[in-house]
Amino acid sequence: MEGCYSPEQFNVTSYDATALAIITFEAFPGMWINAFIVSVICMTWVRKKTLNSNEKILLLLGSSRFWCLCVSWVFSFLSLIYPKYLHVHPIFQLSNSAQNFLNCSNFWVSACLCVFYCIKIATFRNSFFIYLKVKVDRMVPWLLLGSVFFSLVIGTAVYNVADKALCKNLNLTCQECIWEARIRIEEHFLPVSFIIGLGFATPFTAVIFSALLLLFSLWRHKRNMQTNSMKDLSMDAHIKAMKCILSFFIMYSMNFSLLIYTTIYVKIEENHMMLMIYAYMYAYWGVHSLILIFSNPSLETTLLRILPCLKCKFCMTQEL
Repeated sequence: MEGCYSPEQFNVTSYDATALAIITFEAFPGMWINAFIVSVICMTWVRKKTLNSNEKILLLLGSSRFWCLCVSWVFSFLSLIYPKYLHVHPIFQLSNSAQNFLNCSNFWVSACLCVFYCIKIATFRNSFFIYLKVKVDRMVPWLLLGSVFFSLVIGTAVYNVADKALCKNLNLTCQECIWEARIRIEEHFLPVSFIIGLGFATPFTAVIFSALLLLFSLWRHKRNMQTNSMKDLSMDAHIKAMKCILSFFIMYSMNFSLLIYTTIYVKIEENHMMLMIYAYMYAYWGVHSLILIFSNPSLETTLLRILPCLKCKFCMTQEL
């Protein structure tokens, strides 16, 4: 095994244990929620032999979030409990590359979902928008394929940067390795910074425009219903949809900002602010997926049917 290694004793502080407990408490429910989305859609795929565009996006989004939570939890576990193993070649490079690939994939697929909803729901009369509404189902597979490809490019670029940044002098201590690695990252990061920045900024921009267009379309439709004195039930549905989109936009924007911040400061240091940031990011992947479940009638029905069964099994286990 290559890389920096030092015979430091196993030492876990109370902060490390608390941080790992919080991350685990949020990561594992998030894994279960996204695994539920993937399993239900896969069963639908087997039963119907086909998937609609919305299900294709949710399938890839659930898969990317599930593996993102898995890889991020393993990386957090190693950085908090066994930090010296991150300096064994090529664990650090692979974990860092996999996190960036999955994070980028998550952002791109989330943007595809938001754009898809905007095109399907919004009621603009523009000829180009009408063309997109007709062709969007054929475009979805290519958008998802392009998202995965671009994420692979970013993951590969990050691996190369991390590999060049890793110190090669085995006489250095791990703390010196970290310092040298940060210096070399700054030296090698500039050539690929544009690609990585584009990879995260482009889906964020798409989400901003899609959310704003969709909010404007729903607001205009609600105003027309008020003018024409239409049913309150339909108006309430539009107001609920506007609140849902606005909440997603705020959550997505916060997650984007925090991801950029943690890309610069990758280590979970003994800092309460950093712990709160990671706690929010881990919670976001599970909470937003749960919102998607309750906004999808098929997923919601399946979940509500499974929960009583799980409760009964838990009660029977307690009795035994």
